Amino acid sequence: MKVGIIGLGKMGYNLALNMRDKGYDVQAYNRSKEKVEAIIREGVCGHDTIEGLLAALDDRKVIWLMVPAGEAVDLVISQLSPYLKTGDIVIDGGNSKYEDTMKRSDFLSESGVYYLDAGTSGGTEGARNGACIMVGGEKEAIAYLEDFFKALTVKDGFLHTGVSGSGHYVKMIHNGIEYGMMQAIGEGFNILKSSRFDLDYCAVAKVWSNGSIIRGLLMELTEQAFINNGDLEQIVPIIDAQGEGQWTVEEAIRLNVPIPVIANSLFVRYASKDTDKFSDKVVAALRNEFGGHKLHVK
Repeated sequence: MKVGIIGLGKMGYNLALNMRDKGYDVQAYNRSKEKVEAIIREGVCGHDTIEGLLAALDDRKVIWLMVPAGEAVDLVISQLSPYLKTGDIVIDGGNSKYEDTMKRSDFLSESGVYYLDAGTSGGTEGARNGACIMVGGEKEAIAYLEDFFKALTVKDGFLHTGVSGSGHYVKMIHNGIEYGMMQAIGEGFNILKSSRFDLDYCAVAKVWSNGSIIRGLLMELTEQAFINNGDLEQIVPIIDAQGEGQWTVEEAIRLNVPIPVIANSLFVRYASKDTDKFSDKVVAALRNEFGGHKLHVK
């Protein structure tokens, strides 16, 4: 099966290589020529235009979008829609707001085109070697691509969440939880730094990663953050906040569900631009480790 991928950022580039390794014929496009040239050097077929990508796909087209949420998604859909026909499948693998996803699905369904929302987790490492993917959308399209999704994910890492929008909804809540977990890690290390003890933070993160109740990927990446950045003194403690945390809080308010931990972790990110806390340095470094998010340094 041929798969088109539009958007070769940190996640899209690695997903394209993952698809290639799993035996799929990947056709790639990105606005910047440099990234197209880079993916061509990896043995993936790259295109200078979306029209060229579409012409290279199978009769039933499968197109994965990996572009920033918002206007960029709508722009790409507007470019694609004149060329799509009944039965074609568009997958939004980015972090789009679930209500936007539902509207886009309604729009494309008028032409018989399936629109799947694939919440994709696991960071750049997961995108490259096996992700966790939560997909919303019509059962017929899911059935057609089930083997494809399973090939891109780790064991038990694929879930059809239900109707359109549900995949991005589940991923939104996932990211809200992630905010809270990362904040707890940062605050814990802030206490360690403020204590009377001369501690090796990297060693602490390592031992916590092995057999402790709080072991897991985030703790492993915390260890890696200290390996890569030493005592974090050169890191500016600015934690960028993308839309998912805010959307999670807004949804909780809409549903009258109390989420003090997640809400506070979002507000801490806003406040990080005016503070110099070690906890914020830890979270900033951790975000860089799993997602390649921009790290502000002195």
